[in-house]
Amino acid sequence: MMLAVFEKSIGQGPEELTSPTSKRAANQKSGMEIMNSFVSSMSQAISIRFGDGGGGGMAYAHVKETVRQPRLFASVDDIFCIFVGTLENLCVLRRQYGLSKTTTEANLVIEVYKTLIERGPYPADQVVKDMDGHFAFVLFDNKRTTIFAAVDGDGSVPLFWGTAVDGSLVFSDDPTILQDGCGKSFAPFPAGCMFWNGGGLQSFEHPLNKMKAIPRVDNEGHECGANFKVDKFTRINSIRRVDSAANWATSV
Repeated sequence: MMLAVFEKSIGQGPEELTSPTSKRAANQKSGMEIMNSFVSSMSQAISIRFGDGGGGGMAYAHVKETVRQPRLFASVDDIFCIFVGTLENLCVLRRQYGLSKTTTEANLVIEVYKTLIERGPYPADQVVKDMDGHFAFVLFDNKRTTIFAAVDGDGSVPLFWGTAVDGSLVFSDDPTILQDGCGKSFAPFPAGCMFWNGGGLQSFEHPLNKMKAIPRVDNEGHECGANFKVDKFTRINSIRRVDSAANWATSV
């Protein structure tokens, strides 16, 4: 299992992710309460806190892990990444980015992110689309307080996100963690999409189309967050952005 928590001041998900009928129930927790509960319940959990611990953190454990969906963690230059799954073209991407044969998928994502912020302009949707495999990842740049998350086009590796009672943004590959901590304010992270706190949620498969929120309703008829899908009838821009608007080097 894996968990990533980011305090509200660092990053917020779409407002539709928060249930309009959400009230603090007995099982709803703050972001740090969710993190502390996860770590205390997993004796083998490895965790890291950002700043003085109040900004958020990441944690993972090799529980319910499969050969096709291992959990990998990497940290380089105060940039942290949890990667779940595998990349079928890892060898190709290693050569493309000039990396060693021992580079893991988690390390690769960090190098891809560093390329985006250091050598732009380069479209983020394209570098994620170039990743061929079954994956989900969450990255955090502690120096720039940047969140970067994505799920493959098939959604073959589950990732969920939600809003804690204090507004913290929470990611996990286990829906029960979010259900227990975020109440009704959580949803599956959409397949073929990426999120960064400087630009919001975007489809890397259809980068020129907007995303639309579709309310989720539970068995009692209560709205509980929202699913997000590509709006095929609404385009962001008819011309592909190649200026600073698409350049992470000038926007993070």
